Amino acid sequence: MTGKNAASGEHKWVYSFGAGKAEGDAKMKNLLGGKGANLAEMSNLGLPVPPGFTITTEVCTAYYKNNRQYPAGLEAEVNAALTHIGELVGRVFGDAKSPLLVSVRSGARASMPGMMDTVLNLGLTDDTVKGVAALAGDERFAYDSYRRFIQMYSDVVLGVDHHVFEEILERYKEERDYFLDTELSAKDWRSVIDEYKAAVNEALGRPFPQDPKEQLWGAIGAVFGSWRNDRAETYRRLHNIPESWGTAVNVQAMVFGNMGDTSATGVAFTRDPSTGENAYYGEFLINAQGEDVVAGIRTPQTLTKRAREAMKETAPSMEEAMPKAFAELAAIFDKLEKHYRDMQDIEFTVQENKLWMLQTRTGKRTAKAALKIAVDLCTEGLITEEEAVQRVDPHSLDQLLHPSLDPDAPRDQILSGLPASPGAASGEVVFSADEAERIAQEGRKVILMRVETSPEDIHGMHAAAGIVTARGGMTSHAAVVARGMGRPCVCGAGDLKINQKDESFSVNGKVVKKGSVVTIDGAVGAVYLGAVPTVQPELSGDFANLMAWADKYRRMRVRANAETPHDAEVARGFGAEGIGLCRTEHMFFEADRIVAVREMILAEDRPGREHALAKLLPMQRSDFEAIFHVMRGLPVTVRLLDPPLHEFLPHSDSEIAEVAKASGMDAEKLKARAQKLHEFNPMLGHRGCRLGISYPEIYEMQARAIIEAALNVAKETGEKVTPEIMIPLVAVRAELALLKARIDAVAEAVMKERGQTIDYLIGTMIELPRAALTADKIAEEAAFFSFGTNDLTQTTFGLSRDDSASFLPDYLRQNVLERDPFVTLDAEGVGALIEIAAEKGRKTRPSIKLGICGEHGGDPDSINFVEGVGLDYVSCSPYRTPIARLAAAQSSLAKKRG
Repeated sequence: MTGKNAASGEHKWVYSFGAGKAEGDAKMKNLLGGKGANLAEMSNLGLPVPPGFTITTEVCTAYYKNNRQYPAGLEAEVNAALTHIGELVGRVFGDAKSPLLVSVRSGARASMPGMMDTVLNLGLTDDTVKGVAALAGDERFAYDSYRRFIQMYSDVVLGVDHHVFEEILERYKEERDYFLDTELSAKDWRSVIDEYKAAVNEALGRPFPQDPKEQLWGAIGAVFGSWRNDRAETYRRLHNIPESWGTAVNVQAMVFGNMGDTSATGVAFTRDPSTGENAYYGEFLINAQGEDVVAGIRTPQTLTKRAREAMKETAPSMEEAMPKAFAELAAIFDKLEKHYRDMQDIEFTVQENKLWMLQTRTGKRTAKAALKIAVDLCTEGLITEEEAVQRVDPHSLDQLLHPSLDPDAPRDQILSGLPASPGAASGEVVFSADEAERIAQEGRKVILMRVETSPEDIHGMHAAAGIVTARGGMTSHAAVVARGMGRPCVCGAGDLKINQKDESFSVNGKVVKKGSVVTIDGAVGAVYLGAVPTVQPELSGDFANLMAWADKYRRMRVRANAETPHDAEVARGFGAEGIGLCRTEHMFFEADRIVAVREMILAEDRPGREHALAKLLPMQRSDFEAIFHVMRGLPVTVRLLDPPLHEFLPHSDSEIAEVAKASGMDAEKLKARAQKLHEFNPMLGHRGCRLGISYPEIYEMQARAIIEAALNVAKETGEKVTPEIMIPLVAVRAELALLKARIDAVAEAVMKERGQTIDYLIGTMIELPRAALTADKIAEEAAFFSFGTNDLTQTTFGLSRDDSASFLPDYLRQNVLERDPFVTLDAEGVGALIEIAAEKGRKTRPSIKLGICGEHGGDPDSINFVEGVGLDYVSCSPYRTPIARLAAAQSSLAKKRG
């Protein structure tokens, strides 16, 4: 919506509200910002809202587009709106005897609490303060308001640090043995004001402005300027709020909570934002202004008698101290909640026993509260099941699925990094995967600290309670594996220095030895010294209700990425409808089989490889049996060996000697063979189906293990087992045709040997641009496509996922990229390839099954894209399964709405 004057057709920059009517309403949030739209809506509802006007977000956009110049016509509209406010309250802006005072506040379309600037009591000068004192009959109140204005305006608009004023006031109080601000008289405040003004003059070389119009335009400019301050930019980046949205400015007649004991100010929620309980929650202060409530200078009082008794407070609640105003407030709470059909966050002021509403907005809440509020509102008949499903942010479910730190527990932070995988854990510090596994087997908790992790560390990562790395980003190996395992993880902790020789780590000179206990919080990316108590998640009945509703309204299936029976059980417990990616390489790193794997790789001929593979066959079969048993009745997609062989190779002399002993080969020959297999760019080297082409016996062994395991479990349980064999990194149809024929031959042979039959599918991972572009040809051989979006993103962008973590933050900070493409699917590039592949694949084979199994499978924004393309399923880490179920439902509902 754009601002247009209905009568003249000219562009409209300013919208007025107050006295029971408004030029805007709640639907105009994009133009008026959240605060302005809700002030207009409350005015239209007939609630007591101080009159005011909103300068639209379009002015902010124009302001930055035109080198911080305001659009023509704005000043005239602001002057007319100011005059209108004055007429409604019987005051004149800038008049010495009957001055109108206003507040100036920001208001973006998305709530950004505390991120942008506010100015109260604007319009006070050396002259107008006398008029305010005379009208109020209270000189102390007038000068208290003036000193507040000088401090706030100087900080927000003039750039004079607020500490300058706090020091003046503290010194003044100390010299006179005052403790509370309320003890200062009008004479005291005049003296403080003189010192404040002198401080401004000294800091800026010019006096504090005495022209109310100059003050107003200074404050408007400061609000628009704050849209691009550091904290606002950081908040926008964290919450994916585009800079182009801009902020609105709300100018409103002041009402005063600091006019004595019949006045007050407060903040309230219509339900508890921590627990979701249907009880008023908030606090207020008598004889105070808004900033006093949040500044912590005075202890606020509770709203309700019940809350006061629960907190064992002695100061009266608002319900007891101001029963008439509280009753009116409670009625407004109920009216607003029924009108908006959601929990509201409200700011109010009582001026001489009259209640005024300053703001309402949808209240921020914890994941636990969001869940309860959504289900309760549905039960109460205020919203439908579909709306309840859409009320809970899927990302926030992470808070409910992992342990978190006890919010009341003391903590000593030593290190910070990226919040790579949520959850909290304490344990002894270790620096190697082997040691992590050994100590964990003794029943002790460990935190594995590494410069970075590699696939060889998988056993230690699985054994550890949590993982910390000095390098790597949110999509590094450590982050991806930790999320899949449900382990808390902090990555990219740049200040972490690990000294392997001394078995210690240091942070800015502070040394911590191996065996010391630390606690990590993967949700915020922090490491603390010592053990910090944790709180276990509780999946309430509300969670089950919401998930049932989500399943009812989603179209896409949700599978999980899992390669151990434990992961499969977790996935099934969280509602996964199959396994979309079982990575066989993780099985190869197990201690009892890595030697046989290396023996197979280093063998110089097929008989040598087959000898080693014969040792691996029963192990692989056992792996698959365990997983098929857990997932019986559901499909399981097994990816054949994918990583480059160098990842399995021995590096140290002792490891080479171990392989030599097991294989009977000469150690020097083994070393030479390992060097021969070295690759300069292994991620684009001899891996995936290319291994199957060069060493067909590897894939033949795996195919035999899969089919034998499926037959065994089907026979044992009598239930259907559906293996889906996935061939990775296919670029051309001929690769898939060749390998498919070999796998079919093995399957046929096994079924003939056993006298049993089983249904199975053979498909491929689409993770190369060429495969996407020639998907019609590949679909002639493939029964399914699974988009490996991690590698498809790497090969489309030409980016290494692990290495890009060092420079992608620069791209995001400078808006070269809006989102990290390894976190949220790049719809424009990678997404276009997925759409092409889906369309071409279905054209050749209408029944082809399509899904994604990269990290993006658990990202709600990526799931929304996948729903748009019409894929059949997403697959994600087990612990993100509920997130994907909810996101898939929301995407389906959004698509249905159009």
